[in-house]
Amino acid sequence: MNEALLTELQRAVGPWHVITEPEQLRVYECDGLTGHRAIPELVVLPDSTEEVQAVVRACHRERIPFVARGAGTGLSGGATPVAGGVVVSLARMNRILEVDLESQRVVVEPGVANLDVTGAVSDAGFFYAPDPSSQQVCTIGGNVAENSGGAHCLKHGFTVHHVTALTLVLPDGEAVELGGKALDPEGPDLLGLVVGSEGTLGIVTRITLRIVRLPETVRTLLAGFESTDAAGAAVSEIVAAGIMPAAIEMMDRLTIEAAEKAVAPGYPPGAGAVLLVELEGVAAQVDEDAVEIERICRECGSFEIRAATDETSRALLWKGRKSAFAAMGRVATDYYVQDGVVPRTRLPDVLRRIEELSETHGLRVGNVFHAGDGNLHPLVLYDAAQGESERARELAEAILDACLEVGGSLTGEHGVGMDKACSMPRMFSERDLETFVRVRRAFDPDGICNPGKVIPTPRLCGEVPGPYRVHPLERVGVAERL
Repeated sequence: MNEALLTELQRAVGPWHVITEPEQLRVYECDGLTGHRAIPELVVLPDSTEEVQAVVRACHRERIPFVARGAGTGLSGGATPVAGGVVVSLARMNRILEVDLESQRVVVEPGVANLDVTGAVSDAGFFYAPDPSSQQVCTIGGNVAENSGGAHCLKHGFTVHHVTALTLVLPDGEAVELGGKALDPEGPDLLGLVVGSEGTLGIVTRITLRIVRLPETVRTLLAGFESTDAAGAAVSEIVAAGIMPAAIEMMDRLTIEAAEKAVAPGYPPGAGAVLLVELEGVAAQVDEDAVEIERICRECGSFEIRAATDETSRALLWKGRKSAFAAMGRVATDYYVQDGVVPRTRLPDVLRRIEELSETHGLRVGNVFHAGDGNLHPLVLYDAAQGESERARELAEAILDACLEVGGSLTGEHGVGMDKACSMPRMFSERDLETFVRVRRAFDPDGICNPGKVIPTPRLCGEVPGPYRVHPLERVGVAERL
């Protein structure tokens, strides 16, 4: 990168907020998907929308690719840098700008941690509903990029259902305001377009969130089953009964084993699967639904059902589920987190198919997922030191194929990023993908905003992302671009 541009960026954000040292750049070489890595040319840490604009304008002028980054907890490579490009870290933009309890809105910068939003309004009787497992550290900006959900998405929905306005810095540096405090603004749904676009349409610098009132009562139930089939049957029966829990989570035997070793939540010994069901709302309705759920679980074969007696015991039950991903380090040296969606009624079929694939590939798979909406998170366990990485990738892709075969989706909440870009044609037609490309080009005609993510490179998925650069052999006339 030329010295003039480096000086311009240092002037824009301050010299101490431009990182160029190789050992410091390595901190930013990947997100939670560590199988994809690249070293950026530099990292800038702006402190305002205006500073983000200055950085983006410089990148646009020089046609340098840039990637926005939050806490780096993403699991699909969405924040993986482009080699030779710029990472725009939003870590310093971590302020809660406005709390409007009357309108039930909170305005935040993208670097605010998810759980801090609830922390700012809980004393007033409100909370922010989307709750990814990483909510203590993941940021709202990252949640907007991935359209994150969480355990309680069954009742409360995803990030897109709780964002009413955004400030977006476009890839040419212009800042635009989308939405407002109203839930359903007039005009095309540009908010819905940007939320979940994985940072490919611009950089979000200000977000207006919808908060909701704390429920009168919360009841958390844990049910142990002999098998995932029995637990899956209970899930279907609960939903068929017209009951809408805030969350229905399932963990299988391997995941329970890992969670017990890591945080000892006290799940039923010998269980082949557990269901964690949480009800919230008016006390009388919660009591009635809890009785019905217990009946359904027992009829489906549950051998132990217990209810959290206070906030401490409730937190312990959830600690096992929230720690499941990290807990896998107790039973495997490496693991690959997958994310797919299947119809609820096909959960038992797909889980059996995952077990078959696990045996075929010779690798263990732990299952932990949002059973209420069929969002699977299979954890493929492997040992990279034993050369099992490629086999793990193949197994993970086969699991996605199994989800698609029953009418499911490639991803529920982890995004596509780099990890699943090459799988997009399995779900979308060439015409669909071309439409996605046209929308993206409308925002970013030069292809410099988080290139190489979500949409597969047209002809060769392994091509280096970013704007086209003339190869030296082309320059001297020895080769030509096809």
